[in-house]
Amino acid sequence: MKYSVVIVCVCALLFSCKDEKEKTYPKKMPLTESVYASATIQPDSLYQAYSKVLGILDKIWVEEGDTVNRGDPILQITNTSPELNVQNAQLALKLAQENYQGRAAVLTSIQDEINAAKLKLSNDSINYFRQKNLWDQNIGSKVEYDSKQLAYELSRSNLNLLQSKYTQTKNELETQLKQSENNYKSSLTNSGDFTITSKINGTVYAIYKNPGEIVNTQEPVAALGKTDKFIIELLVDEVDIVKLKIGQQVFLTLDSYNSQVFEATLDKIYPRKDERSQTFLVEALFNDPPNILYPGLSGEGNIVVSKKEEALTIPKEYLIGDSKVLTDDGETTITLGLQNLDMVEVVDGLDETTAIYKPEP
Repeated sequence: MKYSVVIVCVCALLFSCKDEKEKTYPKKMPLTESVYASATIQPDSLYQAYSKVLGILDKIWVEEGDTVNRGDPILQITNTSPELNVQNAQLALKLAQENYQGRAAVLTSIQDEINAAKLKLSNDSINYFRQKNLWDQNIGSKVEYDSKQLAYELSRSNLNLLQSKYTQTKNELETQLKQSENNYKSSLTNSGDFTITSKINGTVYAIYKNPGEIVNTQEPVAALGKTDKFIIELLVDEVDIVKLKIGQQVFLTLDSYNSQVFEATLDKIYPRKDERSQTFLVEALFNDPPNILYPGLSGEGNIVVSKKEEALTIPKEYLIGDSKVLTDDGETTITLGLQNLDMVEVVDGLDETTAIYKPEP
């Protein structure tokens, strides 16, 4: 009889302990599974401008926040060497043009010599063939005939030499002129490198140098990006990256806008992992962006990877380990489906009538 009383007491104690635990029942409800990501707002087409040359920053044409068009000057770097190179190249080009086309052109003087040589050849030709006709008739002396023949052949040879000289000189002068033109264009290009211009229509978001400071090719001098188009940069943990696809819905909250939720669409997935943070970078675009945005605004994003209109769910805090819950029958193994931060879908192992108990911490 004593043993029966003890057993009844123990059972009553166990049931009373279970009754004291928090319990709930699985519920059917819509469930959305999402991937968490930290978010940062950046202008579209954001880039850092670098200088192609060394020098001293002479003038800043714009201020931070100014809008610029493609090709507008941003910074001016000073260096006297390019200016001198341009002047020297210009002088060399003018000299080459004068030698080839000007009044004192080298070709003009050679052409004059050719014209004179043609006249002399014509005269010597007449004298030679006249003397030849007389010689053929046995009139005149052999010495006189040979003299006329030699003069004719020398004139013809001299004309050929002058014509060859003209052709060679013309080719050389044309080459020199083209080289001078190329050198002048190159010097102008190098001179243009000392003016840093905008590559896009957008806004100047940062100027990293002040007038008088040294500018080199290793450090950026300015940051520019689109004015009215911003992207959302999201850092996703490597365990979640395989769940993402272009076009997925993103819900975003920004620290500057308190609890307001913005919708966006996943637009780009970068395939390279950051080894330091063990994260992947993805980009999303606002469906309806807020009126005011600044580079660097931070927040949190949730990328929707799957959704069910009706799922049997339980709170995550009722799980024991990864796949067990406490029921009236003890620990029960269940099969899980979708899950978010608070709820998890039960695919198998429970129904809506099964009571589950919150495990002790």
